[in-house]
Amino acid sequence: MDLTKILAVSGRPGLYKMISQSPRGIVAEALTDGKKVTIFTHERISALEEISIFTVESDAPLKQVFRNIFEKLEGKQAISHKSSSSELRKFMKEALPDYDQDRVYNSDIQKLVNWYNLLVDKNLLDLEPDEAPEEDKPEEAVEEKSVKSEVKAEKKTEKKPKPAPQKKSEAKKTSAPVTAKPAQRKTSPKTK
Repeated sequence: MDLTKILAVSGRPGLYKMISQSPRGIVAEALTDGKKVTIFTHERISALEEISIFTVESDAPLKQVFRNIFEKLEGKQAISHKSSSSELRKFMKEALPDYDQDRVYNSDIQKLVNWYNLLVDKNLLDLEPDEAPEEDKPEEAVEEKSVKSEVKAEKKTEKKPKPAPQKKSEAKKTSAPVTAKPAQRKTSPKTK
């Protein structure tokens, strides 16, 4: 599940899928109606990958919370984000039992449920396992990376320094000083 291109914009409803970047901001497609919009650089933009939920001990990434809800509901829609606060809190307790009830507000749970339902509706949530961290990869891949980095380091050290450019003052100097004569003006005789 790749949430790096799914964006939440402060002050705008719904979620947006990043299409490209422009000099003025980000070109994105609204997931609710499919319209393309420009999200300007001065707006607060958050990728869903960066968002986390407060728990009692630390923070839980939003991806993990979505995965818990997806497994619990077997990929179906969750309750409505317009449900009562007690129903939303009960749902959140089932999805993430150790969430911090003091720091996670009802509005946060409403957004979470709304986003989840939107992503499920658009088939953007899947439970493919993420890439394994470098420690879990086979040793051959790690060795290849270290060999490539050593080769790059050797190439950097082999570069020869460029010769220093000559200064203008080091140009050939003449032994005799050059004297210039002042320019004479030609005057025409005045006629009366």
